[in-house]
Amino acid sequence: MSAKPSIWKDRQVLVTGATGIVGSWLCKRLVAERANVVVLVRDWDPQSEFIRAGTIQDCCVVQGALEDYASLERAISEQEVDTIIHLGAQALVGVALRSPLATFEANIRGTYNLLDAARVHRDLVKRFVVASSDKAYGDSDLLPYTEDMPLNGRHPYDVSKSCTDLLALTYAETYGLPVSIARCGNIYGGGDLHWSRIVPGTIRAVLENRPPVLRSDGSNIRDYIFVDDVVDAYLCLAEKCGSDGVRGEAFNFSPQSRINVLEITQAILRLMDREDLFPIIQANAKAEIQDQYLDSSKAKERLDWSPSCDLEAGLRKTIPWYRSFLESRA
Repeated sequence: MSAKPSIWKDRQVLVTGATGIVGSWLCKRLVAERANVVVLVRDWDPQSEFIRAGTIQDCCVVQGALEDYASLERAISEQEVDTIIHLGAQALVGVALRSPLATFEANIRGTYNLLDAARVHRDLVKRFVVASSDKAYGDSDLLPYTEDMPLNGRHPYDVSKSCTDLLALTYAETYGLPVSIARCGNIYGGGDLHWSRIVPGTIRAVLENRPPVLRSDGSNIRDYIFVDDVVDAYLCLAEKCGSDGVRGEAFNFSPQSRINVLEITQAILRLMDREDLFPIIQANAKAEIQDQYLDSSKAKERLDWSPSCDLEAGLRKTIPWYRSFLESRA
């Protein structure tokens, strides 16, 4: 019996943010599924998994920034894009705090530029997924977050994601675009080179034989979701985002586990047999929400999505990637 053909075979898929952690693995998956992948790349980063693994050689590269409408419109039109997965963003809370204008330009202007280019070419675009974040909800005394809760960002990064979501919903409601929104918690896995984040930062510290540093006091509770589960979530949502009950809707994606920053740090130390390294707790983080975790029952019910990797299994897959990556640079 022949294998079931991929639903992505020969589809024209535009991915923004291809050089990031999710983009790297998403593009690799789409190439394997024989999609025709178009990527928007602003900066050349040879350390990105997207470039190191050679995935870029199998993609059509459009050089440009999200803030440049002409580049986005040209990519959709000339490449006859039928699916857009919008991952591109300034994704660091600390950078947003230092540079709010640049963050708003990339995350807000970049999103409405892409949405409007899709509106202009609505004859081509049949699927559009916007990658958001649990931070779009902002602070809440009621947890876990559910999709019907208000978007209440207050700090620069959080506000940029709240606005991103509202823009996506506007284009779905007003113009009938087949847009859906994905909200994830903290994404981890090989390929994340933002060392200020707790997972790669802790792993690198251990491999360099020094104690990990926590910017917070370690008590912040978060969701941590493995990158392979995120790729599955985005592809599942993209496949169904034009259908009733999915178009114009937001979906939380989460393993629905709850762990604080100190606990995940200690888990990494245990898995790396370095519990003798005691974390340095700085407790000086700013513009951070205290506790965030998601209810993903809607994704289970409407998309039949569920995660396949728990935290320990995900970390066991992640640690070797960083060991190999850092050894290659030594």
